[in-house]
Amino acid sequence: MKDAYHCYYFKIMRQETAEKKSPLRSGYTTGACATVTSLAAARLLFNLPSTPHCSITLPKGKTVEFKLQRCELTQSGAIATTIKDAGDDPDVTHHALIRSHIELITEQEVLFYAGEGVGLVTRKGLSIAPNQPAINPIPRLMIQHHLQQLAKEQNYTGGFAVTLSIKNGETLALKTMNPRLGIVGGLSILGTTGIVRPFSCSAYIASIHQGIDVARANHIAHIAACTGSASEAMIRAQYQLSDMALIEMGDFVGAVLKHLKKAPIQKISIVGGFGKISKLAAGHLDLHSRKSSIDLAFLATVACTLGANKKLETQILQSNTSIEALQYCQQQAIDLAEAICDLALQKVTSITPKYCLCEVWAINRAGEAVGRAGSIT
Repeated sequence: MKDAYHCYYFKIMRQETAEKKSPLRSGYTTGACATVTSLAAARLLFNLPSTPHCSITLPKGKTVEFKLQRCELTQSGAIATTIKDAGDDPDVTHHALIRSHIELITEQEVLFYAGEGVGLVTRKGLSIAPNQPAINPIPRLMIQHHLQQLAKEQNYTGGFAVTLSIKNGETLALKTMNPRLGIVGGLSILGTTGIVRPFSCSAYIASIHQGIDVARANHIAHIAACTGSASEAMIRAQYQLSDMALIEMGDFVGAVLKHLKKAPIQKISIVGGFGKISKLAAGHLDLHSRKSSIDLAFLATVACTLGANKKLETQILQSNTSIEALQYCQQQAIDLAEAICDLALQKVTSITPKYCLCEVWAINRAGEAVGRAGSIT
């Protein structure tokens, strides 16, 4: 998992992105940055020379080199810093300063602490237990591996205290899902491969999964997966749902539905703009425009099954947007939104476990519900 909470998507929902003709450049996760700074700082504690660069081995075996901004001894240990390069990914930690402070300890283990800008876990359901620094398992293992390897080379039998910091991390965290997930005071140190793949969507999907896991761990029976802030506001008002019950799924409805097989929830509401829900009704599980388009012919076909005449069919086919097509149907008392929600519900229930009660809501641009299918009561 690359930096799951760090994409700018989470606070403002995903925005349309311009097409790029040139290849997109990969970058490195905060976990990889924390590993290299931890190793570089620890090397100084064994009187090894300070260098402007340091290399680490990523989980899949690739060796990569990082430029260090600072690497020096302190009164209590040593520190090293690097600037995170997220490549061409729209990541809020791109160009963030990652710092490790390392101390030698007598215990034969590696202990982790949250420094400035690194969050603390406060809720159950994440991969890190409550009251622990938000440093995920793979970055912990990466750091442990490199430090223990260094200790072996230096015939050192003690351990290490590792304090990780991210400059301005507490402010940057406000743009992420961390507060909703119960990670307070800063960002998370994350990553499974060490590599940030631009627009790979793994970050967003990982946050969706963890949002569901947190809800389950805190005994929330009903969650609502929403495509944006307007749909979230509508369903929150409908059921008076808490923040923890609201899952910002963006375009990744498939990530929500498939995860429910592993993380069962009693009730789920799928909520989105009419256009997004029409894509789900047509069978798409990624609702982003890069992956699926509004299918006016599909909408026209559905409308015809509801009694639309030839004139209305032509109007739908010539519409500029799905909302325009919906408005034409509303003028003719053709309940297209309800039918689309029903078809979307069929797709949802074909994936979710049978014991999960499901419903689908569609809203218009004003955030008003225009269609609903299913029941969770």
